[in-house]
Amino acid sequence: MTTREVLSHEWSYLPFPMLLVNDRGEIIASNEQANEDFHRCLPEVDQRSFCTVDGVEYTVEKYEHTHIDHYFFYLFYPKGKNGDSRNFEEMERELNSLLESAYDAIYITDAEGTTLKTNPAIERITKIPRDYYIGKNVNQLVERGILEESVTFRVVEEKKPVTVYQRGQGDIEVMLTGSPIFNEAGEVEKVITNIRDLTDLKQLRDENQKVKELNSFYKAELNKMQANPQVMKDVVCESAEMKNIFFTGERVSNIDATILVLGETGVGKDVFAKHVHDNSLRSEEGEFIKINCGAIPPTLLESELFGYEAGAFSGAQKDGKAGMFELANKGTLFLDEVGELPLDLQVKLLRVLQEGEIRRVGSTQTTWIDVRVIAATNRDLKKMVKEGNFREDLYYRINVIPIHIPPLRERREDILPLVYYYLDHYNEKYDVHKQFSEATLNFFYRFDWNGNVRELSNLVERLVVTIPTSMIDIVDLPVDLRENGEDELPQGITTLQEATEKSEKALLIKALSRYENTYKIAEALGTSQATIVRKLKKYELT
Repeated sequence: MTTREVLSHEWSYLPFPMLLVNDRGEIIASNEQANEDFHRCLPEVDQRSFCTVDGVEYTVEKYEHTHIDHYFFYLFYPKGKNGDSRNFEEMERELNSLLESAYDAIYITDAEGTTLKTNPAIERITKIPRDYYIGKNVNQLVERGILEESVTFRVVEEKKPVTVYQRGQGDIEVMLTGSPIFNEAGEVEKVITNIRDLTDLKQLRDENQKVKELNSFYKAELNKMQANPQVMKDVVCESAEMKNIFFTGERVSNIDATILVLGETGVGKDVFAKHVHDNSLRSEEGEFIKINCGAIPPTLLESELFGYEAGAFSGAQKDGKAGMFELANKGTLFLDEVGELPLDLQVKLLRVLQEGEIRRVGSTQTTWIDVRVIAATNRDLKKMVKEGNFREDLYYRINVIPIHIPPLRERREDILPLVYYYLDHYNEKYDVHKQFSEATLNFFYRFDWNGNVRELSNLVERLVVTIPTSMIDIVDLPVDLRENGEDELPQGITTLQEATEKSEKALLIKALSRYENTYKIAEALGTSQATIVRKLKKYELT
């Protein structure tokens, strides 16, 4: 807040003009009553002088600022005209109106400290009725403990405004500013004390500090994430698309609507499902249970999902067995390869999702369960619905929140972070210290990984275990893998431009694995370094 704003607020209740002036005679601030006519009639030296503005005579009082050296306050008191008392009465009414409506407590005493007038705000601040103060001397208030010290007598003694801070009733903090009113002889006649409750201001300051601390914490956490963007808790990802997918999973983690995760085999659908569970409140009460619907024979799948009673079929356990739905109660059930479910089990799954009840094989009793279902498939369920191999009502029941995880070849930014992640993992697991050469890493980055993350993980483990040297080079890769990775020539009839681009890309890939930098590649290929950089960017090889 500027000096002018402070002055206008602090002294707005005064019914007379007031100016703040520095020792060079420059007006720093003024209240609303002091217009430019008052600016032109400042006395130069006298402590007390007189002036006339708009036909009204004013007594001008000058005194130094309490806290700022070489700054002075000038107050203009109307003298009245021809002994007419209407100006005084008008001023008294205005003063009373301002006193009654002021938010701060106003406390007026004579020079001996006897209370003459106060306003309703003092009851809110001190919790004592205003009538109690009238006629009381400030010394009595100090003795009772209402005040820690008297501002009034300091103002009378110093003949200038005085500000003190002290504790009020109820352990609140208050600011008292006492200002003198002089008579014609230059003596202090009255003291006006402004009492401000700083509790709200202090609370606001504390809350503001908490917000700043919280912002600093969030900023630090964000910096950590930006410094290590490829790792997000249990998830390894660098691409913006994958980050958005996992952040979406976090946002819907506490919404019990069914999620359908789509994507090729090995893209990490189970990792996404586990991430959703781990970020949900269900992780505090229940388990994450996973079942592969395509890996269990259809005859056994029903009992695996819903459980069975004792003696339900030959070979059954004598006490029966809980199914996956029961084991996942209060938690999450991940149905991988849900497209492999037989039609008769699709009906039962639909009933569970709609009613929240299961019935064990061989039982006539139903059991209520609270399970969040996440389904996943690499098949085209829409096509299966049209062909009659998947129930349409079940499809719409599980497809409430569809999430598509792109294949690894469409998010190449994730390839090398995953390579480093699995390399560290298997180095630690097998107590070795293997590394990949730059040429091998370039190959990994360019390879299409039709088996996605699972294929990459398996290959890294295979190389760490089977290659005896600490440095794993491109020649150590399986022959079929290298042939598939380097074969970029078109297979069949295509346009000349497409064939040219594929051949150009294949040539750049080989050059990248052989030469250290773009200058050497440009020299070997007989072109400029700028052209090589542009081509590498075009084919996303950088």
